[in-house]
Amino acid sequence: MKAVILLSGGLDSSTVLYQAKADGCECYAISFDYQQRHRRELNSAMLVAQTAGVEEHQVVNFDLRKWGGSALTDEKIDVPQARSLEEMSQNIPITYVPARNTIFLSFALGYAEAIAAERVYIGVNALDYSGYPDCRPDYIQAMQEVFRLGTKQGREGDATAIVAPLIHLKKTEIIQLGNKLGVPWHLTWSCYSGGDIACGVCDSCRLRLAAFEELGLQDPLAYVEGVESGE
Repeated sequence: MKAVILLSGGLDSSTVLYQAKADGCECYAISFDYQQRHRRELNSAMLVAQTAGVEEHQVVNFDLRKWGGSALTDEKIDVPQARSLEEMSQNIPITYVPARNTIFLSFALGYAEAIAAERVYIGVNALDYSGYPDCRPDYIQAMQEVFRLGTKQGREGDATAIVAPLIHLKKTEIIQLGNKLGVPWHLTWSCYSGGDIACGVCDSCRLRLAAFEELGLQDPLAYVEGVESGE
């Protein structure tokens, strides 16, 4: 079975890649250089893909800075820092990139149909405090219908399936699953801030650190001086 894996190099997408391998899939990874602030994640995507032994790893280039609208694509917008989990859960944050997963899934669908892949794996999570609109079950269901109606493969009754194995898991449960699957956490990247060392204070770093700490585990990723990386 062939599968296209959306791979950012982060904790969630890396777990999804290893889940696809455990499901017996031939894995074709796809990553995106959209001129995001945190392009450092692409290095992690490459290393994770190599370590997992994917069949192919595509990196698609385009520039979402042209219209911005997010702290990840507009240098004039600051990345939120040192927010509590309660603050993160109140509103959709400025790190939301307009229609990002729709753009990503469209590329993945084209890739999947071209290579006759049966599945597209994506690491969306509806329980994450970010509350991104394109990480929710109703969105995935709607995109599955797009996959069915918008392709030759789908119209002929063999639509590529969207697989979102993490959608109902807490971050701690994702880490536990990744541990079982052997995900190389030290190669992954979660930080939004754009540096060469994880900041430890952006929303993504704080969610990651909190989950490792709750599990009583050490996060092997290096953080800037003064930031605890778990117990």
